[in-house]
Amino acid sequence: MTHSAGNVFTLLGTDPSSKARLGRVTTTRGIIDTPVFMPVGTQASVKALDPRELTEIGTQILLGNTYHLNIRPGMEIIQAAGGLHRFMNWPGPILTDSGGFQVFSLAKIRKVREHGVEFRSHLDGSKLFIGPKESMEIQRLLGSDIAMAFDECPAHDCPPKMADEAVQRTIRWARECREQPRAPGQLVFGIVQGGVNPELRERCARELTAMQFDGYAIGGVSVGEPEHEMMTAVELAEPFLPANQPRYAMGLGTPAQMVELVARGVDMFDCVLPTRVARNGTAFTRRGTFNVKGGAVKSDFTPIDKDCACYACRNFSRAYLRHLLNVNEILGLRMVSVHNSHFYLDVMREIRAHLAAATYIPTQKILSSRLKRDLLKS
Repeated sequence: MTHSAGNVFTLLGTDPSSKARLGRVTTTRGIIDTPVFMPVGTQASVKALDPRELTEIGTQILLGNTYHLNIRPGMEIIQAAGGLHRFMNWPGPILTDSGGFQVFSLAKIRKVREHGVEFRSHLDGSKLFIGPKESMEIQRLLGSDIAMAFDECPAHDCPPKMADEAVQRTIRWARECREQPRAPGQLVFGIVQGGVNPELRERCARELTAMQFDGYAIGGVSVGEPEHEMMTAVELAEPFLPANQPRYAMGLGTPAQMVELVARGVDMFDCVLPTRVARNGTAFTRRGTFNVKGGAVKSDFTPIDKDCACYACRNFSRAYLRHLLNVNEILGLRMVSVHNSHFYLDVMREIRAHLAAATYIPTQKILSSRLKRDLLKS
C-alpha cells in the first residue's frame, strides 16, 4: 500500500532575518498553528494535567508513546476503548512516536536485526520485537493523527561506523514504514538521523524526502549531546528538508533552545521538561527558572510569574505553592506543572504573534552565529 504526501502544511510567512517560519499543519482532527510545542503524554496522560487543563492552556496537539502504550495497557484495551483519543478523552490531534528511541534507550538487552530490534522489556524482562511493520501497526491501532517512522537512534558519541549503519537502517526501515497500512487520515513523518556528520545528515534527508513523507523530524538530538552539537545537527539537516512540509525537532528542549531552533527553521517541538522539573518544584519564568520550594519565597505572596495568565498564577502565591510542595500535597506539583506547560505554550504563541506581525527578532546568539558564518564565507 503506497501513500503520497498530501498538502498538509501551509507556509504562511517567513522571517527575512532568520529561517523562522509561520505555518499551519492540517490533520483530520484539527489545524495546528506552528511553531508549536506539543506536551508529552507518554502513558496516555500528560503528567499531573487533565484534558480540561490542557485545553485551557491552549494545547493544540499531544504526544503519545508507542513503546509504553503497547506494553501497558496493550493494544487490546486501547482498541476496545475505540482508539487512543477515546481512551484518554482527548479530542484534538495526537502524534505518536515510533518506539525507536525507547527501544534503544530503555531496553536492557537488544539485538538489531534486519527488520527490527529484538529486546527485553524494561519492566519484566520479557522478550519483545519491534520493527517498521510492528511500529506502524501499533500506531495504526492507536489511531494517532501523526505517526512516526521507526528509526535507529544511536548514542551521540557512537563510532562513525555505527552512525553510518544506523542511517542505512533508518532509510531502509523508513521505506518499509512507508508501505504499511495506516489509520484513516493518519499522516506519517520520516526521521532524519546522522549525528553531527554532514554527509550522513544530507544522505539521510535526501533519501527520506525522495520517499515523500508528510513531514520530517530531525532525530538524534537531545540524546545527551552538548547543546552546540544539537544545534549543529539541526543546521545540517534543515537545508535538505522541503520548505513546504513541517519540520519537527524531537525531544527538545528548554524555552531558550526552542527559540534558537525556531530561528533555524524548526516548526514542531516536544519535551518532558515542563512537567518533569515541576515535580521537583522548578518553575520557568521570563526571568529564568527558580525553585518554588526554596526558603526565599516562604513569605512571597506574589504569583510564580506576574506576567503569566495561567490558572496557578491567577489564583495562588509562591508562598502557598512552596508550602504545598514541602508538605507533599499533590496540588503543588499539579499547579507548577500547569504553569510550566502554559509557559512553554506561551513562548510559542508569542513567537507566532511576532512572526504574523513581522516584529519577530531572532536572539543575539542566532544573529552573531550567522554573522560569523557569513564572515567565514566571504
